[in-house]
This record gives sequence, C-alpha cells and structure tokens, in this order.
Amino acid sequence: MKRLCVLSAAIVFAVSCGSSSSSSAPSATPTTKPTLVATLSPGNEIPPISGPESTGSGTVAVVWDTTTDSAGNITTAKVNFSVSLTGFPPGISINVAHIHQGASTCASCGVVVSTTLSAADQLKSDSVGAVTFAKNGISVDAALAQQIIANPSGFYFNVHSQSNPGGVARGQLSRAQ
Repeated sequence: MKRLCVLSAAIVFAVSCGSSSSSSAPSATPTTKPTLVATLSPGNEIPPISGPESTGSGTVAVVWDTTTDSAGNITTAKVNFSVSLTGFPPGISINVAHIHQGASTCASCGVVVSTTLSAADQLKSDSVGAVTFAKNGISVDAALAQQIIANPSGFYFNVHSQSNPGGVARGQLSRAQ
C-alpha cells in the first residue's frame, strides 16, 4: 500500500510539473484561412453595364492565409484569388481585377488589394465567353486584412475589361458558408 501511495504521489507530481512547464512555453501563432466570396455581375457596376458585355457573370473566392497573435490579431497576411467568368462575348479582354473598399452604392471607391492582374495581361475569353484565372500569395497589410475579414460587406471585388475600363462585373464580398 505504501508503494502505491508513493507511486501515486510521483505520478501527480510529474503531471503537475508537466502541465506547469507547458503553460510557460510561448504560444504559437495559428494559421487561419478565412474565405470570402462574391457573385460578380455587370448589373452591379455603377452605372450597370449595357451592351454585349452585360450578359456575363462570375464568381470570386478570396482565400486568406493569415497568422495571428495570441489576442487573435492578424500579424501577417497573404491572399489567393480564384476568378471564374462565364457568359461574356467570345474574345473580350479582362485586364484588371481587385478589391475596393466601399458599399454596393459606391460608384468608384478606392482599390485596396490588387490581384496583380494588369492591363498588359489581357486575358481573353474563350469561344463560349469564359475566362478563369488565379493569383496567389499576394502580400497584404495585416491591419487591412483584419479589416476586410472582419467586415467583408464593406468591400467589393470587380474585374475590368478593355471595353469597360471602369469595371465590367462586380460583387460585394461575404463570408463563405
């Protein structure tokens, strides 16, 4: 019985020591991947697009790769964009795409995150009017990333075409379900 008491005390002591030493270790910065989405439409542009490019639509998935501190604040952020457009006339050129800060009623709010797609890229829609592209690993200011992820509806994503340089399809961001 005496051995059992000594053994029990040793186990309790070892567990207590083990748990106290792990709590003093520095906390790791977890990586999270919040995902935002938007349905893109020429009708959401201000003013709405008319003419041949008004028939298209699309989607964007904005996947964040972030690290946070122990308080949950984002300390580093990169973003990946996956864009799919359909129903546009064959051969249109998509040449710019980015996130703007602003409500759905904002005619032309400031760009805050670029996909790095530029006018030099000229992505052409195929024979059925589809264009898809991805841009990955784009660094974003941590505070801005925190703001976009916390309030996605305060931001919109849009793509621009050669024929509609102000934007051809747009949509407010929301959290993926």
